[in-house]
Amino acid sequence: MKVHLVDGTYELFRAYYGAPSATGPDGREVGAARGLLRSLLSLLTSPEVTHVACAFDHVIESFRNSLWDGYKTSQGVPRELLAQFALAERVTHALGIVVWPMVEFEADDALATAAARFANAPGVEQVVICTPDKDLAQCVRGTRVVMFDRRRRILLDEGSVKNKYGVLPESIPDWLALVGDDADGYPGLPGWGRKTAAAVLSRYRRLEDIPDGDDTWGVAVRGASAVAQRLRDRRADAFLYRTLARLRTDVPLTETLEDLHWSGSRKAELESVCAEIGEGDVAARMPLWREA
Repeated sequence: MKVHLVDGTYELFRAYYGAPSATGPDGREVGAARGLLRSLLSLLTSPEVTHVACAFDHVIESFRNSLWDGYKTSQGVPRELLAQFALAERVTHALGIVVWPMVEFEADDALATAAARFANAPGVEQVVICTPDKDLAQCVRGTRVVMFDRRRRILLDEGSVKNKYGVLPESIPDWLALVGDDADGYPGLPGWGRKTAAAVLSRYRRLEDIPDGDDTWGVAVRGASAVAQRLRDRRADAFLYRTLARLRTDVPLTETLEDLHWSGSRKAELESVCAEIGEGDVAARMPLWREA
């Protein structure tokens, strides 16, 4: 079997910016929730999708905001989008999918925890993390745990991660610490671009293993002396950024593998939420309903 772990926050953002605006019968904006419903329904109609869960950032802020003042917040997120997060969770639950609404942790932490927990579970052939988010590349393991960009139909296994980012999945948090992540709000170190960070980490893998002196690096890096100096001066900052980038695998998820088995949508609940968002033709396309 394959376990599909869906980045619900990404899906909702994608639906908001990619699907047409729409209002429900009560006048509320519901376009993103409708887009999410259709996207998840498309996933569920695939015969290989038997075990599935979806994680959301119930609130955008997390424990990382206490570690770094500049970490991402809900500021700047459109009000009409924020208002649909709770609705999106209800849509997903009505579809019969396990929902992980994160408050202290982030949705990415829930996905990382589940990937680590179920990768070697009996009967699991592969864990598929449905997202293009580079943060989750650190969870990829061989061909056992992979990332899948559903929109572009791109699958990344360990070799693909190395080809794309220049480092192995285990070094992704170190790479992000050096190059920064605008989406999450930490800047990285000046002068450390993607290629420089990849070249150095492809040899040393971890920040703490990079020597202070570039004369011992043994890799060709433009402006090596300058970037080495910046790392010497700001190594503590780099360690902090890595902490922000490193996903947690200890989120207290209570569900077992069997709980993730998709046994159909919840008919009354789905009909209710579909009426609320003005989505009337879902029932005809639903491949399976739960037994009452």
